Amino acid sequence: MAMNALAATNRNFRRAARILGLDSRIEKSLLIPFREIKVECTIPKDDGTLVSYVGFRVQHDNSRGPMKGGIRYHPELVSSPDKRGGLCVRQPDSQHVDPDEVNALAQLMTWKTAVADIPYGGAKGGIGCKPKDLSNSELERLTRVFTQKIHDLIGVNRDVPAPDMGTNAQTMAWILDEYSKFHGHSPAVVTGKPIDLGGSLGREAATGRGVIYATEALLAEYGKSIKDLTFAIQGFGNVGSWAARLIHERGGKVIAVSDITGAVKNPNGIDIPILLNHKEATGSLKNFDGGDAMHPNELLLHKCDVLIPCALGGVINRENADNVRAKFIVEAANHPTDPEADEILSKKGVIILPDIYANSGGVTVSYFEWVQNIQGFMWDEEKVNKELHRYMTKAFGNIKSMCQTHNCNLRMGAFTLGVNRVARATVLRGWEA
Repeated sequence: MAMNALAATNRNFRRAARILGLDSRIEKSLLIPFREIKVECTIPKDDGTLVSYVGFRVQHDNSRGPMKGGIRYHPELVSSPDKRGGLCVRQPDSQHVDPDEVNALAQLMTWKTAVADIPYGGAKGGIGCKPKDLSNSELERLTRVFTQKIHDLIGVNRDVPAPDMGTNAQTMAWILDEYSKFHGHSPAVVTGKPIDLGGSLGREAATGRGVIYATEALLAEYGKSIKDLTFAIQGFGNVGSWAARLIHERGGKVIAVSDITGAVKNPNGIDIPILLNHKEATGSLKNFDGGDAMHPNELLLHKCDVLIPCALGGVINRENADNVRAKFIVEAANHPTDPEADEILSKKGVIILPDIYANSGGVTVSYFEWVQNIQGFMWDEEKVNKELHRYMTKAFGNIKSMCQTHNCNLRMGAFTLGVNRVARATVLRGWEA
């Protein structure tokens, strides 16, 4: 069983704190979230019945700047009709969003923004609902009620939400509109907005593009480049498909791809543009004639130079780590490798580029979006990509120097870099009330 996200994040944090020799008071204060918010969101459904959902936001740390993190709509709770005035009372559901996971993701954002050296802290939140079960107008009402409940606790200089699982640019547009009713036009209150409302060019590809810039920085350390290597990509959503496309453009061979619909392999390299067209046309990776079908579980164990997990957390664990045959793992997903697997892979000499650096391209371009909104001056896509490359390359250099200073691996290099920056900011701001 994979270690849960909070336990793994706390373990990495504590190891970094020990390496840095942090004062125990600072260590404790950095772990405890700044604020946890829970609100009731009651809306009329399209048929007139009332239904209540629970909205939440964990704000972890704001020592380096406003808090930043996604809002997810996910089936934390399901409804069961109740006799009291047609109001649905929420009952626990086995598919719940674990509050520990939300806490872990809020904390991870604090370290991630510090590693990227952007002036933010970490947050995470969402609403316990099944977006598929709601009409567009019900989703809009729910988003607006949630915004009404938390509008005085988020803001351009306080906490800047972004899309996550089950939410998108349209959700951000509704939050922006509702928030602006209270505070005047405030495009910088959310990122990941539609371009028409001040969203940034290059945002959609940002996480996948950041993964590629990070991979290039890592490979350069070993005198290698993308065009000479083979890649296996788990997950073919936004991040995985952009990573695959960019690897293909650079002459690298993507030899295996999987997602929840299936998996495909081709030792000579998959033609990614054709696979993207096939996925768009059929909604699936199945029946693709540019490669052979394989079981999705085999992908992580497929022989390749670079394995890029872009899907769920905890997929590489003590059960399968011994059988991973990649030389490099680039963590495009959050927490894909649990700590026990980490140790097994390190002993095998596998180089792991950690998630808190590898997938930070998305939040970095979110920062660029916020900067553009505050300045009221939009950038072209070339500038966005050039700045992203600069930030990813600089962060890798900073991680490497922490690895040399503390004689540690890349994960601890990244964690010590992030934790040290947050601890320094906390101390500099002062402890006095």
